[in-house]
Amino acid sequence: MQAEAIMTKPVITTDAKATIAEAVELMLSNKVSCLPVTDSDGALVGIVSKSDFLRREELGTQRVRPRWLEFDLGPGTVAHDYVRSNGRIIHEVMTTHVISAPPGASMSQIVNLMMQHRINNVPIVDRDRVVGIITRTDLLPVLIRAMPKQGTTPPDDDLIRKAILAELQGQSWSGGDLIDVSVSDGVVELTGAIVDERQRKAAIVAAEKVAGVGQVKDGLLLTADPFSVMVS
Repeated sequence: MQAEAIMTKPVITTDAKATIAEAVELMLSNKVSCLPVTDSDGALVGIVSKSDFLRREELGTQRVRPRWLEFDLGPGTVAHDYVRSNGRIIHEVMTTHVISAPPGASMSQIVNLMMQHRINNVPIVDRDRVVGIITRTDLLPVLIRAMPKQGTTPPDDDLIRKAILAELQGQSWSGGDLIDVSVSDGVVELTGAIVDERQRKAAIVAAEKVAGVGQVKDGLLLTADPFSVMVS
């Protein structure tokens, strides 16, 4: 799925020359957590989010460092902090290095950008113009639609077992054939051996994700020598 299919549009933006008060009021009235910033030609030049307004002198939350540390950091860093805490115009406090993506970016690429750069929002840009934005919240409806639905028809136990085994055997943590699966009326029982407790939870999750599974019973044995369990 591409970005243009899940992005929010039209996008609420603010001008680089707008005041911080105007931008905050815009966020509150539209219930958004960030605003892409555009210039007079409508091109993307920055972004502001709620986090940009956390360290403000008005709130008494501006960054305060010991004098010796300010001396080590130099006047440039301290001056930058002062602007962030006291600036009145958006271009003074906005983030200018904007992480954006094109409309054709995949969902995987969007998520990778969010995780790599620790950001919550990715503007979607086409020829320097903001055409949409994707937030972490926008991914949730996609997740719900993609998750398997529990149907009203009786589960096919053999198909369920094959699907779980295929999932387990495709995972490097499963230990290959060390985990066995049996299914009866949609109730799954996991047996076999694991060498790490975290494998137990992963195996249960692998079973739960298969459509038709009603319950998962854990019969896995934690052991330092899984092959001894197979022999016995």
